[in-house]
Amino acid sequence: MSGVTGSTGTGSPDGEAGARLRRVAADVFGWSELRPGQAGAMAEVLRGRDTLVVMPTGAGKSAVYQVPAVLLPGPTVVVSPLIALQRDQTEGLRGSDAPDAVAINSDQAAGETADAWRAVRRGDAEYLLLSPEQLAKDEVVERLARLSPSLFVVDEAQCISSWGHDFRPDYLRLGHVVRRLGHPTVLALTATAAPPVREEIADRLGMVDPARIVAGFDRPNLRLEGHRFTDDEDKRRAVAERAAAEPGPGIVYTATRREAEDCAARLVDLGLSAVAYHAGMRASERARVHDAFLGGELDVVAATSAFGMGIDKPDVRFVLHASVPGSPDAYYQEIGRAGRDGAPASAVLYYRPEDLGLRRFFSAGSPDPRVLADVAARIRRHGGPLPAARLRGRTGLSSARLTAAVNLLEEAGAVTTAPGGELLPAGNDSPREAADRAAEVAEARRRLERSRVEMMRGYAETTGCRRRFLLGYFGEDYEPPCGNCDNCLLEQERKRERQGFERLEQEREREHGERAGEPPRPHGARFRTGARVHHREWGEGLVMSEEEDRVTVLFDSVGYRTLSLTAVTGQELLTLVEDPATGNDR
Repeated sequence: MSGVTGSTGTGSPDGEAGARLRRVAADVFGWSELRPGQAGAMAEVLRGRDTLVVMPTGAGKSAVYQVPAVLLPGPTVVVSPLIALQRDQTEGLRGSDAPDAVAINSDQAAGETADAWRAVRRGDAEYLLLSPEQLAKDEVVERLARLSPSLFVVDEAQCISSWGHDFRPDYLRLGHVVRRLGHPTVLALTATAAPPVREEIADRLGMVDPARIVAGFDRPNLRLEGHRFTDDEDKRRAVAERAAAEPGPGIVYTATRREAEDCAARLVDLGLSAVAYHAGMRASERARVHDAFLGGELDVVAATSAFGMGIDKPDVRFVLHASVPGSPDAYYQEIGRAGRDGAPASAVLYYRPEDLGLRRFFSAGSPDPRVLADVAARIRRHGGPLPAARLRGRTGLSSARLTAAVNLLEEAGAVTTAPGGELLPAGNDSPREAADRAAEVAEARRRLERSRVEMMRGYAETTGCRRRFLLGYFGEDYEPPCGNCDNCLLEQERKRERQGFERLEQEREREHGERAGEPPRPHGARFRTGARVHHREWGEGLVMSEEEDRVTVLFDSVGYRTLSLTAVTGQELLTLVEDPATGNDR
């Protein structure tokens, strides 16, 4: 454990609660022991405290809700973003004495959905898995409220922040669902959440004094590499050749559907069993690829980011990125699918500077001010509580576009949500003013997203320890060298060469009396990870990491920035506001 905030400890729970949890884990699930992070989080959930858990992929996050749910009185609602992931989670509970789990999703026939509701109502099923889109339906939330759930679990909780308005806007509405259910205990689970993301998760879910249990992010068995190219064809060829040379199975991530299909074709030509996977495929075809990969029938899947969330395959030996992801959050989530069995695995990034331009394009979408103004005007004209379904009918917008617009208007203070889920006007702004304020909120988010793209540039082009760079982004100190990234391994080789040169110099000094030059002194850290600092132009920010010659800060106003330490110290650009080691203001 690297840290727990709140009034909770870091070790295994003691006393009667701990004994009950360990007994259920052993008798019901067949687990002879619990990991410290798991046990501590379970204890908080069992006592009814909202809890945010950040654990690496493969660390057993699902167990955190599965075990205490057996001891809690009502059913457990699990918000799970993908149908394939829901299926993995329900099937993972079979073969043990664990209670049944059922899912409700858009792929089911009406009879299956009715059977699932009936099983939960009768107590035949403990776990009910739904997508955030299902929870956007008033009738679903009302049926859940009648079941009085005792635990509300949000899996892949980083979706609340890192994809936010654009990818799954219904994730941002889950806090309202929690309130409509009478605020059962909330448990948020994620493998990748930097400190500001954790705060946003807790805030958006309306978590009350949550315990924050954060396990170490480091995956020492992953070898980290980065390779720069100027020619796109050279890059594609290198990716395919590396995938063919590595022991499998593996995943190759691409930026577009066309690239996924091209990569899969190249791999087939090299004699591998490989297929493409992307959101443009039929659901049945995606399910077939998913099952074939889990079953060991495929060497490689070439995929967009649509593939892999929740993949429970421990023996993935490599994850190659043929294009730069949009953020270190996404990158670490995706490479975390390699080496879950603890054996050596490779995570390799291939990139061209032009790839970063593509990612800027993906992060640059703007809301339509006319849509925002129309939505605000209709909510204000209605006067009283307006159901979202009725508003959707009046505007003609899709559910996703309407939800995204409402989220922005609510964040701008122009709209609020009633206890029953209906929409109400807020503030005194005109619809146009409300749209302008919402657009400002969207622009602030875009600035943050663009700064995350720049952080990926920093990772791709760093000459320092890649592990230190990534862990620093997530607010975790790491002292290099890691000995398992390309830069550290290259530096070790250079060090051996320097040592050989120094021995020659020493021999020359002994022979000729010449004095060898002193090695440079390492730079001492000025800004600790987690320190609050103030910049003359950008205001306050949080130090994410410091390397030998640079410091990375997440500023409240402009997002991530990487600054030269020479410029920072020479021009006194940064002043220390709060030291994390002492908690004292400076």
